Amino acid sequence: MSIQWYPGHMTSARKKAAETLAVADVVVEVLDARLPQASSNPMIHELRTFRQRPCLKLLNKADLADPEATKAWLAYFDAQPNVKAVAISCKKAGDVAKIPALAQKLAPHRNDAVKPLRLMIMGIPNVGKSTLMNALVKKKVAAVGDQPAVTKSQQRIDISNRLTIYDTPGMLWPKIDHPIDGLMLAASHAVGVNAYIGEDVATWLAGFLLEHYPALLKARYGFDLQGLDAVAVLEGVAKKRGCIIKGRGGELDLEKASGILLTDYRSGTLGRISLETPALRAERAASLAEPASREADEA
Repeated sequence: MSIQWYPGHMTSARKKAAETLAVADVVVEVLDARLPQASSNPMIHELRTFRQRPCLKLLNKADLADPEATKAWLAYFDAQPNVKAVAISCKKAGDVAKIPALAQKLAPHRNDAVKPLRLMIMGIPNVGKSTLMNALVKKKVAAVGDQPAVTKSQQRIDISNRLTIYDTPGMLWPKIDHPIDGLMLAASHAVGVNAYIGEDVATWLAGFLLEHYPALLKARYGFDLQGLDAVAVLEGVAKKRGCIIKGRGGELDLEKASGILLTDYRSGTLGRISLETPALRAERAASLAEPASREADEA
């Protein structure tokens, strides 16, 4: 299943971001801590490296992610040039309060009223940029919603005479190359619901949880996982939650069960879960490269 979602306003948002980046000092890229690399827009990397701008990567929703996976990602990103990574929750005022000082270290020459620090908040949809903006400014300046792409235009906010922030709309990229990335983004609610079939995404998520977090599945839904596959997990959720299609002889409503599983993952009700680690991502990349290599050899 290949998931693609690139609404029209994202093209103009990219052009505007490229213009603003010329006057920004530091890119603050907000990522989903549960899938940090999959939620990192390659266009942001391209734009900021062209302008040679440092990047503060915020692994937001860290309270929903697996702590061990987050630790590995922080080390991975911190090893990159001109990058500093930190795990936060934008809903925690103490976490947000640290951000200006962290960004300042990446641009030490911008530290007074004559040369105020100019931060550019960037990221894909629904990773928490608007929540971050409102917390930084300490009032509601950006719309917050449970649907991706709520913010559709850029805005500048002067927090003080020493700090200016540019807020940008969430941007995906025109083509998601790796199908698993699309599934992770859909499972985490970063793409519009019209771009995917919920049951397909939930089936993938069930299989992933069965392999990597079986104890959390069992603790949440209370059925034995022995011998089950991903579809059987969804069927188990349907039975436990009474998801039955009326007038169909007791047929299970897997669509409703899929919604329950996805909501439980997204809200953190299932527990602290990460959909990728640096090592797992390398494994997936290798497995994707093997068929391509074989095809090239056969040609």
